[in-house]
Amino acid sequence: MRRRNNRSHRGFSGGGPADPRGPVGRPRKRHHPAAAHPPAPPATGPRQAPRSAEAPRAARPETRPAADPATGSAPKPAPGPAGAIWLYGTHAVRAAFANPERRLHHLLLTREAARQWPAATGSEAARLTPRIVERAELDRALPAGAVHQGAALQTEPLPEPVLEDCLADAGPRALFVVLDQVTDPHNVGAILRSAAAFAVDAVIVPDRHTPPVSGALAKAASGALELVKLVRVVNLARALDQLQAADVWCVGLDGDAPMALEAAVQPGRLALVLGSEGEGLRRLTGERCDALARLPTVGPLHSLNVSSAAAVALAIARHVSAITAPQTSP
Repeated sequence: MRRRNNRSHRGFSGGGPADPRGPVGRPRKRHHPAAAHPPAPPATGPRQAPRSAEAPRAARPETRPAADPATGSAPKPAPGPAGAIWLYGTHAVRAAFANPERRLHHLLLTREAARQWPAATGSEAARLTPRIVERAELDRALPAGAVHQGAALQTEPLPEPVLEDCLADAGPRALFVVLDQVTDPHNVGAILRSAAAFAVDAVIVPDRHTPPVSGALAKAASGALELVKLVRVVNLARALDQLQAADVWCVGLDGDAPMALEAAVQPGRLALVLGSEGEGLRRLTGERCDALARLPTVGPLHSLNVSSAAAVALAIARHVSAITAPQTSP
């Protein structure tokens, strides 16, 4: 019997176009023959400096380094086709580079990172030639403060999987993670990393109130973005209904739930539902779950960061499911 609980999870525990008539309140000046050829300003006058600055300003774009990697010059922050993203960090870049599903554009490495870059084999050797750049050039190509470790890769996003396909491909002991408005890309990336460690079939997130795939998210995932399906859905409640219709037992994590997670896990397909960093599970999301459960914390501090809670919950779920799963005949 599916259990509904009304308590929510409280966390782990410009202006428009210019007027052609000129500025408002300032009449346009009429042409006067005497003003056709005004006298030249003195050499030291205030208007002389702006005129002399026009020539260098017009010539400046020609001397700036181009964004084309073939020129060997500094990259621009967003070169390449629309929709392409920059991934950075050694693990994230290596995993994406080795993923045959990735469509690659530019690979930038510092000299230090290039010395540690693994030798390409097979089809990898023909995919993309790294371009060696200075660290300052790499900093300019990426968002401020990006910890790139000397490696950056511009690539197309991966094709987004569909929930129906994930359910059709899932086995009898499939494991899913559902995130209810987790907004920090570092948390989403860390959860993807834990999901890869515990063989999660898919991480399901709402399209709204979830960060897009970015370099920061991929860096936190440490290569897991290439291994775990990240499924975006329009309506999270409807997605939970789809999971339940596919015989997936949905357990929401609530720090105030009377039941421990070990008791809530059942054999078969399982989905762990985690709420946002501050508010936890929304009420309607919690009511959609088959059961609400808490982590078995014993110390004075009962709350955990959502990514830490996900790792603990996945470890418990895999351990309990291995014990309670029906034995298969040899």
